[in-house]
Amino acid sequence: MKKILIFYASYGGGHLSAAKSISQYLEEHYSDIEIKMVDCVEYVNKALNKLTTAAYREMAKKAPWAWEKVYYKSQDGALAKVSTFSNRVMAIKMDKLFKSFMPDIVISTHPFGSQITSYLKKKNRTSCKLATILTDFAIHEQWLVGSENVDFFFVSNDKMKQDIESEGVDSNKIFVTGIPISKRFSINFDSLEILNQLDFVPDKKTILFFGGGEFGLGKDKTVAILKALADNRFDVQVIAIAGKNEKMKDAFNKVVAETHSENRIRVLPFTNQVPEFMHISDLVITKPGGLTTSESLASFLPIIVINPLPGQEEENAMFLEKNGAGIWLKHTDNPYDILSDVLNNDEKLTYMKQKSKQISKPFASKDICEIVMK
Repeated sequence: MKKILIFYASYGGGHLSAAKSISQYLEEHYSDIEIKMVDCVEYVNKALNKLTTAAYREMAKKAPWAWEKVYYKSQDGALAKVSTFSNRVMAIKMDKLFKSFMPDIVISTHPFGSQITSYLKKKNRTSCKLATILTDFAIHEQWLVGSENVDFFFVSNDKMKQDIESEGVDSNKIFVTGIPISKRFSINFDSLEILNQLDFVPDKKTILFFGGGEFGLGKDKTVAILKALADNRFDVQVIAIAGKNEKMKDAFNKVVAETHSENRIRVLPFTNQVPEFMHISDLVITKPGGLTTSESLASFLPIIVINPLPGQEEENAMFLEKNGAGIWLKHTDNPYDILSDVLNNDEKLTYMKQKSKQISKPFASKDICEIVMK
């Protein structure tokens, strides 16, 4: 029996979702395996996990500039050295897990899990194969700590592969597979059934608007975007997802009431129907987290990027713009002007859709598992 240990972390949702997608594919397509999923930060120190997760959330909500400093300072210098030292200390705790489970393969969707496993391999505490899945569209140096002991790097685009190669990593270790997403994004749903569920019509453009998000960044600007979409000059219907953000949900409902848009805007809380809604949409408006971006690309959707966190999300936004699949609506932009430029230009929408399709990687889970399980 082959034992597979999958590491993730609770910062945001992308690391966990990627780990779940890999686990699901393995369970459905391989026999005689045992899978163990572990939150690598929580395992070594629950208090540290709570502290760092809370700090990340607070910085994201209230001080994005502080997160930007942490993100870039941890690439090199003092913060990077502290991270490397702490991983050596934490590896002592993780060693117990490796002794008890004895994995043949470790798959990590977070740098911390990769770094600790790499350190244990260096100290001959494990002989497992190590696969690292990068969950954004640009590299961060923390992913490369201990890279000499990583057997596989899985990245979302060719530029990332080139950047890792430039750091001295063997190109044969690096695979451009994309970021793992749920297999539900490959289902050919019944569009008419979903439109009927929303009481929408098939002959209007449908916009999927992720306005709440985990942190609800940029509330005023986000509400302004929905107000622009409610303008009668746009003949569109909108799915506005507020997530678990009750304040944003209330603000969205207020916009709908004030603009008398009840017949063409649906305000929804957190939903598990994202694959279905992407299937019927012509455009998505969202923060550019690695997971949501990958899901949108797999659905061949043009993307308008809003409220990116400094650091990885801004780099994701730049990747989308550079490749023609997205437009970054900045805080200084007029939402109506940007939306009008896209929604009133079918040729542009079609072009962006084609570009989105070109850079999509909808079968990442399959490709990664086939490489790792050889």
